[in-house]
Amino acid sequence: MNLLRSEWTKFRSLRSTWLTAAMTVLLGVGIGALASGTAARTYTGEDWDPTASSMTSLVVAQLAIGVLGVLVITSEYATGTMQPSLTAAPRRGRLLAAKATVLAGAALVLGQLIGFASFFTGQAVIAGMDVPHATLGEPGVLRAVVGCGLYLAAIGLLGLGLGAASRSTAGAIGALVSITWVIRALSSALPESWSNWMDRYWPTTAGERITAVLRAPGELGPWAGYSILCAFVAAVGAAGYAVLRTRDA
Repeated sequence: MNLLRSEWTKFRSLRSTWLTAAMTVLLGVGIGALASGTAARTYTGEDWDPTASSMTSLVVAQLAIGVLGVLVITSEYATGTMQPSLTAAPRRGRLLAAKATVLAGAALVLGQLIGFASFFTGQAVIAGMDVPHATLGEPGVLRAVVGCGLYLAAIGLLGLGLGAASRSTAGAIGALVSITWVIRALSSALPESWSNWMDRYWPTTAGERITAVLRAPGELGPWAGYSILCAFVAAVGAAGYAVLRTRDA
């Protein structure tokens, strides 16, 4: 409990934490509203998923939350405060677990705020254009909106694991951008069989299935896809723990 209180104090006392959170919400909701309006203007009635249009906010929010996860640990290496932290908490696994718990809780709350705000704003835009919109009572919609928070919490922990493994802010953010954006964008240039595999099983692509309502033939279910993301995050976290445990601060 003392470690949790200590990590929460560190987390909430940084100005960058609150600035990142505020910008993430504003940009996420704004992009979700713009994407919903664009989707409504091109509405044809086929494969229409208004909830997915609102959840486009994940594009920006996942990077911001991931960077926040990176900074939770790399900022201590950058400022030289990691050594006092390890002196006060010599059991390094407990220190990393405390950081992960605080980050996961904050990212989950922030993710739910973004998910519900994006959903209601986006559906209001769609309804205002006389296009069929979604409500939380429809099958799969509430799960998709709540899934936004679950997905962002996982991405935050991914950032923490990358930060622990690399101990470099720039290196961890570069890896995060590659995992969430670059590799997925380049997959379209791969042979069709590889590209289809990436579209289905790449961790972040699979994890995003939890925020979708419609399911195309052959696609993973929401919880199966999210399980792949969680397994990947756990593997990265284990690598980060191994580095934290074996290297000097």
